Amino acid sequence: MNAMCLDHPAQTPLAHVKRKGLLSIVAITLLFVSSMFAQKALALEVPNFEQLVEQQGSAVVKISISGKRQVSMPNFEGPGFQGQELPEQLRRYFENLPRNQMPESQPRAGFGSGFIISEDGYVVTNAHVVDDASEITVTLPDRREFVAELIGSDKRSDIAVLKVEGSDLPTLTLGDSSNAKVGQWVLAIGSPFGFEYTATQGIISAVSRSLPDENYVPFIQTDVAVNPGNSGGPLFDTNGEVIGVNSQIYSRSGGYMGLSFAIPVNVVKSVVAQLQDTGYVSRGWLGVLIQNVDQSLAQSFGLDRSSGALVSKVTDNSPAAAAGLKTGDIILSFNNTEIDRSSQLPPLVGLIPVGDSVDVEVLRKRERINLSVTIAELEEDRAIQTSSKEQNSDTTDSRLGLGVSELTAELKEQYGYGVLVESVNPQGVAAAAGIRSGDILMSFNQTEIESVKQLSNLVKDAPANEPLAVLVQREDTSLFAALTLQ
Repeated sequence: MNAMCLDHPAQTPLAHVKRKGLLSIVAITLLFVSSMFAQKALALEVPNFEQLVEQQGSAVVKISISGKRQVSMPNFEGPGFQGQELPEQLRRYFENLPRNQMPESQPRAGFGSGFIISEDGYVVTNAHVVDDASEITVTLPDRREFVAELIGSDKRSDIAVLKVEGSDLPTLTLGDSSNAKVGQWVLAIGSPFGFEYTATQGIISAVSRSLPDENYVPFIQTDVAVNPGNSGGPLFDTNGEVIGVNSQIYSRSGGYMGLSFAIPVNVVKSVVAQLQDTGYVSRGWLGVLIQNVDQSLAQSFGLDRSSGALVSKVTDNSPAAAAGLKTGDIILSFNNTEIDRSSQLPPLVGLIPVGDSVDVEVLRKRERINLSVTIAELEEDRAIQTSSKEQNSDTTDSRLGLGVSELTAELKEQYGYGVLVESVNPQGVAAAAGIRSGDILMSFNQTEIESVKQLSNLVKDAPANEPLAVLVQREDTSLFAALTLQ
């Protein structure tokens, strides 16, 4: 008699088939799950930028500049220095030093990056790369070199447009920075420390980042290794489109420390178009002072969370005043874009064409109100525009090497007369005499200057090859400079 173990009952053929089927299902399930994890792992891997660099790198250029910059000499007769305060044994070393001397011009050389946006030779770079440049050289990866013309430069956005004489040049495609997302892979190509055509990669760390004194640029923050020399170079997405222009880094050492900032390409497009068209940039002006809304303020104004831009002051005779905006209003949306932080508002205003009307939603006394605002031109940009027109319409720039504008009402009240120096040609006679941007010209050849037109006439009538005295107001200091017109 055969015994049967109860722990291991005999298997029938049907049971064996069922077991094999179950094992097959488990195996297929494990294979499917493994495939899903493998796909996710591949998605998290660093993308291969080899093809992108090969296809787009030919349009990234190195920019070299030469020129002169103004270096101030110490004023040994100013309020911060008295010769008699020095010990006797040291005083003699200062006896023959120049006093109240105007700044001197010193040679300057530098380099940066840029990229070509049109086959006929328009190049985008940073404004600070080409500041005070008397000659700009653009070098392509194939070692071709071109002398570039500066079409226009905008310091507020830190964008400049150059032009080289060429045809069928390689170009880059400008993308859409509004689609930029935190965590997105990006690639930079440039010339850090002069090492041409260097590629570095990373991710977007933040978007719409506001930096001190940069109210009109919502920067893209990345962890891409960007160093001196990368300035002006492109920031690519994985599709090979430019979504930003590398501009700044945060550093305590002068080199890369994990924080770099790029100008969004949507800002770049607007600036480039205006520079190509007119040589300067006009920005929208609203005319309000704003601040962030913290949790306590949000509760006091009846908001359920911290959001919007709180108006702390409305400028008289401004577009905001004309539209009916009031102190204490909270701007919730501008031109159909919600305002989460106050830093979002200035870039949005700056991008609106002058004269256009936009919808603004505000919270006033716990009620939502819709207003229509007609945007005006930012006053400081208007002054620069006036300066550019004066340069093109009279001979002030050609003989003096200056771009000037009328004094603002505030400066007029403070000084009474004079004109403001907006730009200085590094090769002009004014630069050689030490005059620089921001100075106020008070008199020319012993005649007080009342207007830009008067200065233009004085310069036209002035004799050539004779030293002429110019009185300059620089902050709290008045000093004379001698220059010789040609």
